[in-house]
Formats: sequence, C-alpha cells, structure tokens
Amino acid sequence: MNKFFFVCLILGLITLSFFSEDALSSGIEERPPVVVTTAPASGAKDVDPSISEIRVTFSKEMMDKSWSWVQIAPENFPRITGGPRYLEDKKTCVLDVRLESGKTYIIWLNTQKFGNFKDTSGRSAQPYLLMFDTSK
Repeated sequence: MNKFFFVCLILGLITLSFFSEDALSSGIEERPPVVVTTAPASGAKDVDPSISEIRVTFSKEMMDKSWSWVQIAPENFPRITGGPRYLEDKKTCVLDVRLESGKTYIIWLNTQKFGNFKDTSGRSAQPYLLMFDTSK
C-alpha cells in the first residue's frame, strides 16, 4: 500500500474521532423536516390546469398555522383561492389555487429568508423548490 492511502486513512480516523457517537447516531426527529412528496410533483409537465390544490407532504408533523409559500415572480405563482391548511396527518399542507393552462409555476417552500414551514419542535424545514408546467 502506498503512503497516500495511509495518510488518507489516518486523517479519516482523526476526523471521525471529533464526532461524538450521539452526533453520528442522531435520528430523524432531531433533524429539520424535509419535503417527501408534492402534488403536482416537482418537474412535472402537462399538469392538468383544472386541479384546484397543491399539496406538500413533509417528513414529520408540522406546526399548524405556520408556512412559507414563497413566490419569486408573480407571473409564476398560482392564484390563491383559499388559505393554507394541514390535513389530519399534520404532515400534509394544502393550498387552494386556480391554475392557468400553458404556464410554468415556480414556488419555494421555505427559503433562507422565509422559514415558516416548521415542525412541532420549531425547526424550519429545508427549503424546497417546486416547479411544474400546466398543459395547454
């Protein structure tokens, strides 16, 4: 074995020694929530413009009445027809919308500046970019 391999191995072991066992084994509950699914799906094309709601499901239960549906440009943000709400699972947030045909929609779910999608412990969800196109 060469000298470079041993140096990398030693550096790796030293790095691991700086982390406590608790830090390496902390579970999902100690981490910020993440988006696990959206409807429509991010990147979808030919989404039916007659759908009347956007759904986002997080990895854990979320704080009620706390959300950040963020627009980057008004022309790419759907018209909101009803306030956001969480379903009974407390993980899925629904936004009532009116979509137009042949349009690209771009919505941030949290950003560095707006982080109000939070779990029940107050941790902000990781930002997520939702983009989709509606059919003509």
